[in-house]
Amino acid sequence: MRWDMGVRLGLMMFLQYFVWGAWYVTLATFLARGLHFNDPQIAWTSGTTAVGAIVAPFFVGLIADRFLATQRALALLHLAGAGLLWLASVQAHFLPLYVLVLAYSLCYMPTLALTNSLTFRQMRDTRQEFGPIRVFGTFGWIVAGLLIGSLGIEATALPLRIAAGGSLLLGLYSFTLPHTPPLASRTGGGLEQVIPRRSLLLLRDRSVGVFAVASLLICIPLQFYYTFTNLYLNELGIVNAAGKMSGGQMSELVCMLLIPVFFRRLGVKYMLAVGMLAWVGRYAAFAWGNATDLTWMLWAGILLHGVCYDFFFVTGQIYIDRKAPQELRAATQGLITLLTYGVGMFVGAWLSGLVVDAYALPGVGGVVHHDWHSIWLFAASCSAVVLVLFLLLFTDDERAGAAETSGPVAVRP
Repeated sequence: MRWDMGVRLGLMMFLQYFVWGAWYVTLATFLARGLHFNDPQIAWTSGTTAVGAIVAPFFVGLIADRFLATQRALALLHLAGAGLLWLASVQAHFLPLYVLVLAYSLCYMPTLALTNSLTFRQMRDTRQEFGPIRVFGTFGWIVAGLLIGSLGIEATALPLRIAAGGSLLLGLYSFTLPHTPPLASRTGGGLEQVIPRRSLLLLRDRSVGVFAVASLLICIPLQFYYTFTNLYLNELGIVNAAGKMSGGQMSELVCMLLIPVFFRRLGVKYMLAVGMLAWVGRYAAFAWGNATDLTWMLWAGILLHGVCYDFFFVTGQIYIDRKAPQELRAATQGLITLLTYGVGMFVGAWLSGLVVDAYALPGVGGVVHHDWHSIWLFAASCSAVVLVLFLLLFTDDERAGAAETSGPVAVRP
């Protein structure tokens, strides 16, 4: 790939994840402090991305891949998303805001797969070339967090408007991307094209089935982190919480480099287990951390995000890449994504809203605070149960060489 094409695609990835990082991280703080929504309403609004993740494979497989050039689909979805985000930013009541954010998520989540597929189509060697381009997306998320946090606007509607501006810019920029016509036939295929029956049959293999169920279950407590961490840090009085949370994405970059080393020593089973153990450690650190003498525990919980994410999700992608036949790899990866970021995080949104609301404490002047110690211990306990069940039931502990660890890149920062 020519360097100028790499720059163009890198800018696309930067904007793609800048937009997401700009509005999603601080959403709970805005809804709680700016609009005084209750905890279930906050969780349901945050969980709209899970609904988008469930719908995205069907939109991409049945519509975008068959009828639209990829760059045009990206442009239309991001332009529509810009308008929806801006309209959401001026709402004061739950129902209209929820509907608009849901509509936005239905537009945005398919673009994750579309940006990947457009990038793949421009490459000669995806394993060598995709990683350096995809990392620009992580940088975009980091820059968004640092910007929002430094401006001190986490409890306002401005992050939504900044994201809307980024979406508008990306929509217009998408028209300049390389022409990438649809590959799939406009006739035939149907749902079998999106989730082939043979991919579903892979779940009958015990190790694959256990991995799929564990991935779904671990995403339930994961939603506690994505939805409520920023609100938690703001309630503790942490300054520039969004900027500090970007440390999680910075640790992701470091952990990505460590995966080949640990893969050779631990193998699939214990790499996945270490990732889940980090979940338990992160929530325990949040449960006992504070803004005074135990601030280091808050940092530990944030920085463990790299271990949580890379050791479990990236390792899981490598594992599925090994287990699925070559012609089914993309479809099977899509199935696991649907189970995790779709079903798992949808259930997590529902459960996190109930749990956080159960531990709500009335504050001065009607401001609600929470018993975060109990909330994070609940999330830690859920993660620990999944870890124990995984260790007992998962039997595929083959060692994988470093060569197998190159290439797969996680979908979500």
